[in-house]
Amino acid sequence: MERLAVFMVALALPLLASAAVRDDYATQWPLTLSRDNGGAYRATLDESVYRQLQDEQLRDFVVVNRDGVAVPTALFAPEEPLAKPAQRVALSWFALPATPTGNGAQGWEMISQADADGRLSRVEARITDNAVAALPRSALLVDVSRVREAIVALELRWQPVDALDLGYRVEASDDLEHWQPLASRGRMVDLQREDRRLLHRRIELYGLLPHYQKARYLRLTPDRNDQALTITGVFAELAAARAAQAPTWLELAGHRNRVAGDAVFEFDIDGRFPVQQVDVALAGNHAVEWRLESRDDEDAPWRLQAGPWVAYQVDAAGVGSQSPARALGGIVRDRHWRLHADGAVIDEPRLRLGYRPEVVVFLAQGAAPYALAAGSARARRAEAPIQHLVAEVRRQRGADWQPSPAYLDAAQPLAGKTALEARRDWKAWLLWAVLGLGAVVVAAFAASVLRASRPATATASGSDGMGRDPERDPGSAPSP
Repeated sequence: MERLAVFMVALALPLLASAAVRDDYATQWPLTLSRDNGGAYRATLDESVYRQLQDEQLRDFVVVNRDGVAVPTALFAPEEPLAKPAQRVALSWFALPATPTGNGAQGWEMISQADADGRLSRVEARITDNAVAALPRSALLVDVSRVREAIVALELRWQPVDALDLGYRVEASDDLEHWQPLASRGRMVDLQREDRRLLHRRIELYGLLPHYQKARYLRLTPDRNDQALTITGVFAELAAARAAQAPTWLELAGHRNRVAGDAVFEFDIDGRFPVQQVDVALAGNHAVEWRLESRDDEDAPWRLQAGPWVAYQVDAAGVGSQSPARALGGIVRDRHWRLHADGAVIDEPRLRLGYRPEVVVFLAQGAAPYALAAGSARARRAEAPIQHLVAEVRRQRGADWQPSPAYLDAAQPLAGKTALEARRDWKAWLLWAVLGLGAVVVAAFAASVLRASRPATATASGSDGMGRDPERDPGSAPSP
């Protein structure tokens, strides 16, 4: 029976492991990391994620690793320091031989290996001319295939040199075979005289976005091959985020509520968008006083969110004027909205809801790839001390350190609508049933052991089974 109890408990462990995290969520979005070994990453939520979220506090999403195990994850508002995009990210790069002088052959050929997404995993320069072997490896092949933000400049870092003044030309390619020269040129300078040092590491690219934005690779070739230079790092400077990020707008078509009145319009929205601004779109010239209410449940009372305020639009002689959007008192994630007009409205208004996407910061635990899973009626994300962790990393690496970018790829179905339905988790119930049965078996086994031990104790002590010793209690002795 003891073996049976152990077996029952052991049986519960696979049941717990089989309850995979992904089974509790409707959809997942694979995450592309901007770099390997970033440690911590940030990803911006988009409309498709918000439309899957069910929980009002956005606890029904999680980031999982390759094995489906949830990693520490936290949500941040876009204005929080941790949510701000990184200003600089490290790039993968490969050193190549400098170009020989003259118009002769290159003297080497490149052999490369890339993943399905274009990320270079191996680059080798095979020397075909012995003269090239002595040239410094100051040319660079830079992999920008995983960077999706606009790159405004490249920054090079190198080992200390006595003096450096070296120009670079830049080319872009999407297949490593066809290269397009860019107008941008960089000049690396590292000169020192007495106590003064002149240092320039950057190659500006801000005027070339249309040319290289879709390119996966950049090639940097030095003007000369007589300058010994050992590159130690290549970084991309990203376009700085706007101080006041413009909101993303959702435009909803509603219906008149004939019961409440002909000037009352109701709107529904799927998902948990962090609405902070509202506006009303109405055709033609108009001036209407509106009042906006919302609620999260159809049986809940309506709550006033904005108004009364006047929304207007006037077009005259080709010049249009319209009222600004209305700011709410805070973030509202309600699903049902209602507009009241102060008078009759002929056309059907459209409600515009403005929001700023929030940011997910997660810690890379376990093996990649990672994915964001969202949409569940029962699963809730565990709290994680991400803010304290990143604060400690910043203390060690500097206040400018930011989590590396990660990007949401196309959505993939998981449990679908099943995850969005509130139902009993049969695996959890079965797990508890097995554990309970195991406890009963253990208790029964313990009781049987106690019952078996009592006669043995009595026999050893010379008892007659009634608690009396015949040798010491003559009255208890049997009659002849």
